[in-house]
Amino acid sequence: MFRLLISLSFLAGATLPALSATGERVQITGEVIDTWCYYSGVMGGPDAVTGTAHHTCALWCAAGGIPVGMLTEDGKVYMVLKWEGHDQVGDGKTLLSVQSHKLVADGIHYERDGIDYILVENIVSDEGITLRNHEDYGFVPPFAEPGQ
Repeated sequence: MFRLLISLSFLAGATLPALSATGERVQITGEVIDTWCYYSGVMGGPDAVTGTAHHTCALWCAAGGIPVGMLTEDGKVYMVLKWEGHDQVGDGKTLLSVQSHKLVADGIHYERDGIDYILVENIVSDEGITLRNHEDYGFVPPFAEPGQ
């Protein structure tokens, strides 16, 4: 009983982290991307996971539950937590119609532990897929042969 009282008194005096963060309104320009292939490099690195070369994979990943992000022109990635007109994004199916599109999105930006998040409230413009062929973004090196 004594230990319980000491533990409770310690917890009562401890400073707890804030349970909610405040965001800031931002407007970002970028491409809707598949975050798994972007970060893992499994498809040849960051330059190979944009535009039409990666569009089909991006659709499959979003439909399969891989988080969707927006890659800005300066190389920053925002994890998309919510999308215009939808209560939740959870499974990524909400974003299938804009995979690989270059957008200007207006929303609320949150940052925590070095990760940027966005709640997209409004799509200001949608240019569609702007990187249309392999010549737009260069050669994707083949995977190394086993044993090399």
